[in-house]
Amino acid sequence: MSTVTIHSPQSVRPGHGLTVADAMDPCDYQIADDSTVDQADDILRGAHLDYLLVRDHDGRCEGLVTRTGLHPFLNRSWYTGRTAISATTHQRGPFAWPTMGLALAAIAMRVKRLAVWPVVDEDGYILGVLMADRVTSLLAGKAA
Repeated sequence: MSTVTIHSPQSVRPGHGLTVADAMDPCDYQIADDSTVDQADDILRGAHLDYLLVRDHDGRCEGLVTRTGLHPFLNRSWYTGRTAISATTHQRGPFAWPTMGLALAAIAMRVKRLAVWPVVDEDGYILGVLMADRVTSLLAGKAA
């Protein structure tokens, strides 16, 4: 005997049923956690970026570093060439995953006050980033 499950129709709401995978963007720039603050600053300035994803020695996501997070180290020139990114204050996990509901991700980003949130697979490898502006737009039903 087979069982059939019938789902009742749900009201259509903007953003209903969307996941992080629907909203994430690729991230072209990453840096190893043992790279120096000076190296990170060079990449951020050269590529006109606001953030870099940080990966550990195994290639898994370690976090996200911003210009703001590097600022205290950049004020002391002798720090920049010696300090590894892993020793700086930067956003660390937990991270978003692709199957996570977009509405839940939006709440988490709002609570954590994140403009950018790394997205990782089940093994912790970087898949992309979630941008708060894009999430808000998609949940409001606007084309992003």
